[in-house]
Amino acid sequence: MITACVVDDEPPAVSRLVRMLEKTGRVRVVGRTSDPVAAPALVAECSPDALFLDVQMPELNGFELLERLETVPLVVFTTAFDQYALAAFETNSVDYLVKPIEAERLDRALDRIERLRGGDPGDVRVLARELATHLARPRPIERLSSRVGERTLLLDVARITHFVSRDKLTFATVGGREHLVDRTLSQLEEVLDRDRFVRIHRMTIVNLAAVSELDRWVDGGVLVRLRDEQKTELPVARDRVRTLKERLRIP
Repeated sequence: MITACVVDDEPPAVSRLVRMLEKTGRVRVVGRTSDPVAAPALVAECSPDALFLDVQMPELNGFELLERLETVPLVVFTTAFDQYALAAFETNSVDYLVKPIEAERLDRALDRIERLRGGDPGDVRVLARELATHLARPRPIERLSSRVGERTLLLDVARITHFVSRDKLTFATVGGREHLVDRTLSQLEEVLDRDRFVRIHRMTIVNLAAVSELDRWVDGGVLVRLRDEQKTELPVARDRVRTLKERLRIP
């Protein structure tokens, strides 16, 4: 039987999750509170196997609460964050549940707790700091505007294969066609999804999903070929080859 504490600043959310946990027949709830400030003392007293912890709470959010625990149990974050943010929670030591919590997803979280219980989950507080930093970053843009005369064209960022800087102008390429955009490459780096786009040259940013192959180029550099109809070739600066390969998970 898994022992658990539930912490959420909304009492109805605490009651609902406690009911769901007890209904599984796999969990004994040994502590519950809607007061995050009181939660560290409660967790210390109960010493649960798992802590179901809300991320967004006033006075003390879930990440800050973990910093106050002397001993950190296995943590399952409960959160209303969207799928973009949830990518940060993929780890062996914690899990997450999206509100409203579904019974099937809760069962999978309990399965993970049972696998990890008794092992070394690592320092969850270190991970929490990383998550807090990740979630504080602005959400990547999904569309980008391109002005053509009096018209403004909205580009789907996911369809952009690459950006190039030329003659002090920046162009985004979609379907082999270039579109002028009113941002520098440095500005784009700040707003693009860092998991999708990488700067491969001082003049070029590429969409990793558009990369078809890499080939050796002059002076130890690398040439990127895209999977577009034009088989576009883009040079990679020598000092950026390692980063590109790491992002593509190439040894």
